[in-house]
Amino acid sequence: MKKISLPPLGESELGKALKSCKSSFFFAGFFSLFVNLLLLVPSIYMLAVYDRVLSSSSESTLLMLTLIVVFLFLVMGGLEWIRSQILITTSTRLDQLLGERVFNSIFTLALASGGKTATAQPLSDLLQLRQFLTGNGLFAFFDAPWLPIYLAILFLFHFWFGMTAVVSACVLIGLAIWNEMATRGDLQQANKESNEANQLTQSNLRNVEAIEVMGMLPHMRRRWQQKQLNIIALQARASAKGGLINALSKTFRMTIQSLVLGLGAYLAIHKQITPGLVISGSILLGRALAPLDLMIASWRGFQGARQSFNRLNSLLDQVPAREPPMPLPAPKGEIRLDNVFITPVGTKHPILKGINLLVNPGMQVALIGPSAAGKSTLARAILGIYLPSSGAVRLDGAEIHHWDRSQLSAYIGYLPQDVELMDGTISENIARFGMIDPEKVVAAAQTAGIHEMILHLPEGYETRLVGNGQLLSVGQRQRVGIARAMYGDPRVIVLDEPNSNLDQAGEAALIDTLVNLKKKGATVIIITHRSNILSQVDKIAMLVNGQVAFYGPRDEALALLAKSPQKSPPPTKGQTVATGTPFRY
Repeated sequence: MKKISLPPLGESELGKALKSCKSSFFFAGFFSLFVNLLLLVPSIYMLAVYDRVLSSSSESTLLMLTLIVVFLFLVMGGLEWIRSQILITTSTRLDQLLGERVFNSIFTLALASGGKTATAQPLSDLLQLRQFLTGNGLFAFFDAPWLPIYLAILFLFHFWFGMTAVVSACVLIGLAIWNEMATRGDLQQANKESNEANQLTQSNLRNVEAIEVMGMLPHMRRRWQQKQLNIIALQARASAKGGLINALSKTFRMTIQSLVLGLGAYLAIHKQITPGLVISGSILLGRALAPLDLMIASWRGFQGARQSFNRLNSLLDQVPAREPPMPLPAPKGEIRLDNVFITPVGTKHPILKGINLLVNPGMQVALIGPSAAGKSTLARAILGIYLPSSGAVRLDGAEIHHWDRSQLSAYIGYLPQDVELMDGTISENIARFGMIDPEKVVAAAQTAGIHEMILHLPEGYETRLVGNGQLLSVGQRQRVGIARAMYGDPRVIVLDEPNSNLDQAGEAALIDTLVNLKKKGATVIIITHRSNILSQVDKIAMLVNGQVAFYGPRDEALALLAKSPQKSPPPTKGQTVATGTPFRY
């Protein structure tokens, strides 16, 4: 696997987002200073009680000391709350800075791979990073830098108190390093296996009907269980190592706190310290070691946050932010492909090879050809989903990726080969989940010939669809998809096998739709395997092995195909010819 090299933190996009929050981290650290100073109060209070109050038997001194301590504890609690609120605000700001960017990057990668590598893991990574910023584990990293203050005070108490604290801190730091080295590999591998298991489950759920009917469920479950066993084994091994180190850390800290009492008692017996310092030294040592102990206990969360950070950094580096291009005039619908080669992500060889095509505004063109000839790939290239490895796809003279997608989408209609309806009402699906314009929704439904069908549904246009519109038949879902493609009178419409699931009435409605689009002057690209729809198109382009074998007027194309169905049509003026097995239509 190729190692991904990340840019320096300050130069990466995620690093810059964290850097923009540095003032919040500064204030959190600033409040941590006062919190840690106030954490000295218990030791000082115990010292005063044992060395001043008990020796003087002064109740008024005890009362005043107690009131001061309670007040300082209330102040410390308020500072702790303010510090936590600062970090919560920081995590929210980080989500505001990166949430939309990460969400868009996921779709960009999924689009480039045709959905093959689609995963929502980066959103989980962002959530884990946010949770770490608001968890107790991060407080340990703010409190640990104040360890020298505690050590200095312990040395003031007595040299051996200070040396005990230094040795104890070194031991705990060593345990933290051991924890990191012992668990990192297993946790990384477990996370990788978990992502693969989730992708496998998502794939199985998309094909649940075929899995059930053909009895594949036990086999799929066995594959999933194998991955789960691997994940459990890795996590258990990491947890066993981490648990052992945590237990050692906790045992060591409790032991050393007790032993320092014995040390203090020994020193007090020999009149080297006062009795108050015996208790104060033990409390202060525990306070000094607490952040290190908390760091070890929360190390797994820190590792998870670090892995999430690295994955997010890699994602944002892989999908750079793109400034919106300058708005262009509304397109008229001219499509031109100049020597286009398309090599989708994950493939070594181009699927489309040197495509040259010109579709004038208002023209209706049918793409035909055998399976795997590249028809759907060509449609995706026209829509800008696939970027050419060489050549150019142009809309009204401008390369398709130079258009602002948010602007262009209003002028584009698309019916994919596999129609997916989203959870929501029919009107929301037709309106593409934007602001619903009832007149445009009804107009699109009427253009697609499904207005009457929708009115007969339980709640009409407000009928709620869930699970890819299981309430509707396959043909009805396809017709809703056609209405969605027609919403807003787009100038360019690409229909990938729009009649594959339509009955006779549906095909008649589709032909009427094409007639209406012709009147509106929309440019239409249709991929089809059925000849009855060809009567409506102006030109036919036949693809064979990723090349245009023929492109010309409909009647001429049909005549040539009828005359020599087993041979490639002879070249004529203005036509493109490519070698390959001819398409029997």
